[in-house]
Amino acid sequence: MALSVSEVLPVDARLTRRQIWSVGGGKGGIGKSLLAASVGWQLARMGRRVVLVDADLGGANLHTCLGLAMPQRTLADFIQRRVSSIDDVVTETTVPGLRLVSGAGDLLSAANIKHLQKVRVMNQVRALDVDVVLIDLGAGTSYNILDFFLLSDVSILAVVPEPTSIENGYRFIKSALYRRMRAAAPTATVRRLVDAALDPKSPLGIRTPVDLLSRIEADEPESAQALRREVAAFQPRFVVNEIRDVADVAIGHQMVAACARHLGVRASYAGFVHHDDAVWLAVRRRRLFMADAPTSQAAEEIRQLTRGLVKGESLGSGY
Repeated sequence: MALSVSEVLPVDARLTRRQIWSVGGGKGGIGKSLLAASVGWQLARMGRRVVLVDADLGGANLHTCLGLAMPQRTLADFIQRRVSSIDDVVTETTVPGLRLVSGAGDLLSAANIKHLQKVRVMNQVRALDVDVVLIDLGAGTSYNILDFFLLSDVSILAVVPEPTSIENGYRFIKSALYRRMRAAAPTATVRRLVDAALDPKSPLGIRTPVDLLSRIEADEPESAQALRREVAAFQPRFVVNEIRDVADVAIGHQMVAACARHLGVRASYAGFVHHDDAVWLAVRRRRLFMADAPTSQAAEEIRQLTRGLVKGESLGSGY
């Protein structure tokens, strides 16, 4: 069951409008957690009160990226109701303004939390008294991952210049879009059509979101209008990590174009980060490179893309 905004966004959160950011990725090993930690670090340096949430349930390592030992209390304690509030598992870091909710690395079953548990987690995340909650999502396209990604105000999708990562990144956006459309479907008939679009062997011949909207338009024009609004509101941001060649920079633009052409999604290109030896050297020292190597190329690029995300800017074609 997909999460709806009404069940996740309480009245007080709607009024205060603290922001939820998330960093997802179609596959593992692409530097997603380091990206989340670095952006969170930079937001804190810019004066924002930030809580990083390690939602890579079952494979948590965000604390390691920050150079911290595994906290005594983690998200697992909240999920299992060993504590009543998510505030009880928030840990201070060495960076003023930056705190952490460590993931449930000691509870593999947490990766498959039930719908009501998911609603409870997100409701309490929304209630945290901060400026930005930045969620580091697990790899893949499970419903839990997609739902956290979709409920974010700023949804960042990390890729690296490899065919598997690019394919998985595109598939992630496509899956998230259909998940969003299904959650917003006003009728059972529309939900069945969305399910048919997800089946490449469906006899209905619906192959793209454009095909799907055209089919719904013919039968239920008002439903089609509602879904078009959902598609228009879905605006993920791409970050290309581990750039090694000038040609790799264009990958972000290519993915934005592909999303517009094939999915009807208005994505944007938030920025890129070059491969930098300073990053892995800092990781070996269990330190975040933003603090360990602040003058490195990767650190400057993180600062630049974070400032752009705060301002709501994306990279133009001439970047």
